[in-house]
Amino acid sequence: MTRPLAWRRAQLGQLALMLRAEADQLTTALAEDMGKPEIEAWLTDVAAVRKDIEGIERRLDNWTAPRHVRVPWTLRPGRAQVVPEPLGAVLVIGPWNYPVRCLVLPMAFALAAGNTVAVKPSELAPATAELLAKLLPSYLDPRAVVVVPGGPDVAQDLLAQRWDHVFFTGGGRVGRLVLAAAAPHLTPVTLELGGKNPAIVDHSADVDVAARRLVWGKFLNAGQTCVAPDYVMVDRRAEGPLLAAMVKQVNKMFSDDPRTSGSYGRVVNEAHMARLAGLLAATKGRIVTGGTSLPADRYLAPTVVADVSWDDALMEDEIFGPILPVVSYGSVDEALAHVNAGDKPLALYLYCEDSDLVERVVAETSSGGVCVNHNAVQLAVPGLPFGGVGASGMGAYHGRAGFDTFSHAKAVLRRPQRGEVPLMYPPYGRLKRWVLKKVV
Repeated sequence: MTRPLAWRRAQLGQLALMLRAEADQLTTALAEDMGKPEIEAWLTDVAAVRKDIEGIERRLDNWTAPRHVRVPWTLRPGRAQVVPEPLGAVLVIGPWNYPVRCLVLPMAFALAAGNTVAVKPSELAPATAELLAKLLPSYLDPRAVVVVPGGPDVAQDLLAQRWDHVFFTGGGRVGRLVLAAAAPHLTPVTLELGGKNPAIVDHSADVDVAARRLVWGKFLNAGQTCVAPDYVMVDRRAEGPLLAAMVKQVNKMFSDDPRTSGSYGRVVNEAHMARLAGLLAATKGRIVTGGTSLPADRYLAPTVVADVSWDDALMEDEIFGPILPVVSYGSVDEALAHVNAGDKPLALYLYCEDSDLVERVVAETSSGGVCVNHNAVQLAVPGLPFGGVGASGMGAYHGRAGFDTFSHAKAVLRRPQRGEVPLMYPPYGRLKRWVLKKVV
């Protein structure tokens, strides 16, 4: 049922139609759950996902076509192919920070690969989860797609079942639980996690450009983005100008009172508000902008903290909120040593005009991806695989990588029944042994 390309295209078309026809409902739900500004929600969770799905549909013929492989002369006549086939039944567990994007897009890749899919939206985005539970069955084939709402107990029950692939987006703590739950069934797992993504600002950087892009990338979705810059490392020669430029950009983008801005979101819930408030209370750094909060409104101002040391509370774990610590360094060696001493991040950002430094950073660090002179926008390149490495995740999707994640590359060799020299078969006399040693 799910293997014919016509069926797969129909499901992708229906998903794209849902994102177009129900955009207003989806952005309203996102605003209720996350306080997302309407245009931000539409761009990141709706329009961009629809464009990606339309791209998947256009490339489906190419991705599903068998790939021919050269056969060595010793096995000729023969034809070898790699044939993509569906894995089977796939479970997708979505996150709360981008509850449409990070559920619908992996589901689209799973359907494109010809699988059946069960999806569990995050209970921490309840309005969006309820809406998706209503919309998806009405647009997609209910024989192949099921939505399972619920909390951690439901996720545990789902993970106890046998799946052919599990795709999880979220934090490292839960990611480890997902991996452990999949192990008894030897189920392959894709983990899209996160980490402390560093942004290195070299003295050669245009600090005004860097500040504008860092402020946008960090405070998008109130800092609750897995690829957001988690902290900034800046050359001491550029530290003062960069801080001044970031304060200017915060005021320019969100006004001098971001609480009233229609372009700034909210923290997801009280627990995360309390966690972020605790980090601000514990830091020994200097707040250069922001720091104010209204817990009842789940509001925490866009906050930049300077004079942060490597052992500060803000540098221990991923912040995942609208707090941006800034650490100064004296040499690039010091900055790279710090990056390489910790877990491998999901993304690494570098702002500079020195091409040699760019190549050095790419060569001497390991991360899910690198973006030079911008941040977060690497996700907008359909052909780039997106995924982590080490503690920031395993596996990847987006573009061809997404199709491959949910497919098995089956090796197929075809040989005719006639037309071979029977050298490989016993008995191995003197002549056969001599020939085999010469030709193999």
